[in-house]
Amino acid sequence: MEKKTAVTRGQVLDLKEAAPIQPDAIVSRLLLESERGNVTLFSFDEGQRLSEHSAPFDVLVHVLDGSMEIRLKDVPQTLCAGEALVMPADVPHALKALKPTRLVLTMIRA
Repeated sequence: MEKKTAVTRGQVLDLKEAAPIQPDAIVSRLLLESERGNVTLFSFDEGQRLSEHSAPFDVLVHVLDGSMEIRLKDVPQTLCAGEALVMPADVPHALKALKPTRLVLTMIRA
Protein backbone atom coordinates (compact mmCIF):
# COMPACT_ATOMS: atom_id res chain seq x y z
CA MET A 1 0.00 0.00 0.00
CA GLU A 2 1.49 3.32 -1.10
CA LYS A 3 1.53 6.08 1.54
CA LYS A 4 2.13 9.70 0.56
CA THR A 5 2.87 12.75 2.67
CA ALA A 6 0.27 15.06 4.19
CA VAL A 7 -1.02 17.97 2.09
CA THR A 8 -0.32 21.61 2.88
CA ARG A 9 -2.96 23.35 5.02
CA GLY A 10 -5.03 25.77 2.94
CA GLN A 11 -4.35 23.81 -0.26
CA VAL A 12 -7.38 23.01 -2.41
CA LEU A 13 -7.29 19.29 -3.15
CA ASP A 14 -9.08 17.32 -5.86
CA LEU A 15 -9.77 14.04 -4.04
CA LYS A 16 -10.08 12.05 -7.27
CA GLU A 17 -6.63 13.24 -8.36
CA ALA A 18 -5.13 12.84 -4.88
CA ALA A 19 -5.89 9.11 -4.75
CA PRO A 20 -6.63 7.78 -8.23
CA ILE A 21 -7.98 4.25 -8.55
CA GLN A 22 -5.10 2.01 -9.64
CA PRO A 23 -5.55 -1.51 -11.04
CA ASP A 24 -5.36 -4.24 -8.40
CA ALA A 25 -4.21 -1.79 -5.74
CA ILE A 26 -5.03 0.20 -2.63
CA VAL A 27 -3.67 3.74 -2.51
CA SER A 28 -3.62 5.91 0.61
CA ARG A 29 -2.81 9.56 1.06
CA LEU A 30 -2.44 11.12 4.47
CA LEU A 31 -4.33 14.43 4.36
CA LEU A 32 -3.96 15.60 7.94
CA GLU A 33 -1.96 14.26 10.87
CA SER A 34 -1.64 15.52 14.43
CA GLU A 35 -1.33 14.12 17.94
CA ARG A 36 -5.15 14.35 18.17
CA GLY A 37 -5.84 12.22 15.11
CA ASN A 38 -5.53 11.90 11.37
CA VAL A 39 -7.49 12.00 8.13
CA THR A 40 -6.52 9.61 5.33
CA LEU A 41 -7.88 9.34 1.80
CA PHE A 42 -7.98 5.80 0.37
CA SER A 43 -8.76 4.41 -3.07
CA PHE A 44 -9.45 0.72 -3.63
CA ASP A 45 -9.77 -1.08 -6.93
CA GLU A 46 -12.70 -3.51 -7.09
CA GLY A 47 -12.03 -6.60 -4.99
CA GLN A 48 -9.20 -5.05 -2.96
CA ARG A 49 -9.49 -5.57 0.77
CA LEU A 50 -8.04 -4.83 4.17
CA SER A 51 -7.98 -7.93 6.35
CA GLU A 52 -9.56 -7.98 9.77
CA HIS A 53 -7.93 -5.67 12.30
CA SER A 54 -8.95 -3.21 15.00
CA ALA A 55 -8.02 0.33 15.98
CA PRO A 56 -7.57 1.68 19.49
CA PHE A 57 -9.84 4.67 18.69
CA ASP A 58 -13.20 5.25 17.00
CA VAL A 59 -12.86 5.66 13.23
CA LEU A 60 -15.28 7.42 10.88
CA VAL A 61 -15.37 6.01 7.34
CA HIS A 62 -17.03 8.19 4.67
CA VAL A 63 -17.43 6.66 1.20
CA LEU A 64 -16.95 9.27 -1.52
CA ASP A 65 -17.67 7.05 -4.53
CA GLY A 66 -18.05 3.37 -5.26
CA SER A 67 -19.26 0.72 -2.82
CA MET A 68 -17.52 -0.85 0.18
CA GLU A 69 -18.41 -3.84 2.35
CA ILE A 70 -17.37 -3.26 5.95
CA ARG A 71 -17.54 -6.16 8.39
CA LEU A 72 -17.85 -5.30 12.07
CA LYS A 73 -17.53 -8.41 14.26
CA ASP A 74 -18.28 -10.54 11.16
CA VAL A 75 -21.51 -8.62 10.39
CA PRO A 76 -21.32 -7.20 6.85
CA GLN A 77 -22.65 -3.75 6.00
CA THR A 78 -22.55 -2.17 2.55
CA LEU A 79 -21.77 1.54 2.25
CA CYS A 80 -22.32 3.46 -0.98
CA ALA A 81 -21.29 6.94 -2.10
CA GLY A 82 -22.28 9.56 0.44
CA GLU A 83 -22.70 7.12 3.33
CA ALA A 84 -20.60 6.96 6.47
CA LEU A 85 -20.07 4.58 9.40
CA VAL A 86 -18.38 4.91 12.78
CA MET A 87 -16.29 1.85 13.55
CA PRO A 88 -15.99 1.62 17.35
CA ALA A 89 -12.60 1.38 19.04
CA ASP A 90 -11.23 -2.12 19.57
CA VAL A 91 -13.94 -3.79 17.43
CA PRO A 92 -12.51 -6.10 14.73
CA HIS A 93 -13.38 -4.92 11.21
CA ALA A 94 -12.46 -5.68 7.60
CA LEU A 95 -13.07 -3.82 4.34
CA LYS A 96 -13.65 -5.02 0.79
CA ALA A 97 -14.30 -2.85 -2.27
CA LEU A 98 -17.37 -4.06 -4.18
CA LYS A 99 -16.59 -1.52 -6.93
CA PRO A 100 -13.68 0.86 -7.42
CA THR A 101 -14.05 3.03 -4.30
CA ARG A 102 -12.64 6.14 -2.67
CA LEU A 103 -13.17 6.85 1.02
CA VAL A 104 -12.00 9.18 3.75
CA LEU A 105 -11.02 7.65 7.08
CA THR A 106 -10.95 9.95 10.12
CA MET A 107 -9.45 8.77 13.40
CA ILE A 108 -9.74 10.97 16.50
CA ARG A 109 -7.53 9.99 19.39
CA ALA A 110 -9.34 10.34 22.70
